[in-house]
Amino acid sequence: MTSLRTGQLADAAGVNVQTLRYYERRGLLDAPRRSPGGHRLYPAEAVTLLRVVKTAQRLGFTLAEVAELLDAGRHRHRRGTGLRARAREKLAEVEQRLADLTVIRDTLRTAISAGCDDLISCADSSRCPLPFAELAGWTDRAAPR
Repeated sequence: MTSLRTGQLADAAGVNVQTLRYYERRGLLDAPRRSPGGHRLYPAEAVTLLRVVKTAQRLGFTLAEVAELLDAGRHRHRRGTGLRARAREKLAEVEQRLADLTVIRDTLRTAISAGCDDLISCADSSRCPLPFAELAGWTDRAAPR
């Protein structure tokens, strides 16, 4: 069985040593066995696990969600908690964020085109595309927090 020391694993997986220790504390990475000299020795499969974690993070999953996905993979009998279900949920979140970002992008483009250089002047202008009027109309109870 091939074992990797901490630095070797970190290099192979493209993470730093602090990340390894943090993932151990979070339960994403099993505590390694120790050499007679006290060095941490990780199995070679830990490289794949770390790459999976980092890729899942890049796809927008939080570490808590990654931990749940890993746990669901270990306990395949749980329905609706696997990657497919979670990926659908994450996709819906991403699509909502994209829609929100599209509105923001379009509003900013319109603000640039309208020549808004000052927030106060823009708020008083009828050609201002920013939603100041909507926000000003909110009562204290209705305003987002």
